[in-house]
Amino acid sequence: MKRVLSGIKPSGELNIGGFGGALQPFLTIQQEYECFFFVPDLHAVTVKQDPKELYQRSKDIAAFYIAAGIDPKKCTIFIQSQVPAHAELGWLMETQTHFGELGRMTQYKEKSEGKDSVSAALFTYPALMAADILLYQATHVPVGDDQKQHLELTRDLAQRFNNRYGSTFVVPEPIIQSLGSRIMGLDDPSKKMSKSNPNRNSCVHLLDSPDEIRKKFAKAVTDSEGSVRLDWETKPAVSNLMEIYAVFSGDSIAAIERRYEGQGYGSFKKDLAEAAAERLIPIQERYREIVDSAELIAILKDGALKASEAANATLLRAKQAMGFVTF
Repeated sequence: MKRVLSGIKPSGELNIGGFGGALQPFLTIQQEYECFFFVPDLHAVTVKQDPKELYQRSKDIAAFYIAAGIDPKKCTIFIQSQVPAHAELGWLMETQTHFGELGRMTQYKEKSEGKDSVSAALFTYPALMAADILLYQATHVPVGDDQKQHLELTRDLAQRFNNRYGSTFVVPEPIIQSLGSRIMGLDDPSKKMSKSNPNRNSCVHLLDSPDEIRKKFAKAVTDSEGSVRLDWETKPAVSNLMEIYAVFSGDSIAAIERRYEGQGYGSFKKDLAEAAAERLIPIQERYREIVDSAELIAILKDGALKASEAANATLLRAKQAMGFVTF
């Protein structure tokens, strides 16, 4: 059966970029694949984290998975650090990874730029990301533009390991998402919507109230043309809003263009805000029900057991292939 591994890092408040780029696609993917959806908390600590915030945000991500509609009866939902095989295979993957390969990673360059020092883990974490995927023999991995490079490294490492030690890992294929994969800031369509932007109006968070959502979209930048049409080169701000509208409404880009032809941006932005609020309200309600509940902990414990069973089998094969003594 086709299998998917994917996750959302618990390093800040989840925004609609994470919804469009991950949560929404997960709902479709779970119908077609055997799915392992995890909270990659080991990746979060490549940069300094407040322990209390890391604990809460890890539960938040898991709760949002369920609140958005991921079915724990169909999918395995777990926290990365609860499956020790991730860290162990991560080290083994470091032994297969070249220094130059890690140095070329765009995300490392971006996150280390201008800093006097960074952790060694920030440099080597693509090897851990490869381990995450390979542990579950994932046949497919959903990727956005910012993750393509890491998946290519994962594929290279799988093939390198298989060539050196014999067939051990499945070489994963990408699931390329188009709609919703690049939701940009409401204040600057040249930059990805980010929790690190100090302008709170640039980013709609999943727990924003309907009034906050309306105010943020009302303030979103557009252009002077007054035409609702998709053109990322000449109309990036409006194109960004159209893509967000399509994610939350389920309407096609062509249908949105027809609906607002000749109307300007006022009614378009108002309807966009209502579509987002309408979709997010039930998610917020379910999130609040489950985030601090015994139900969530039970789901995560069960998920860790299921994930460990699959991961440990792969780890054992890899260790035996490399010549480690195993019992």
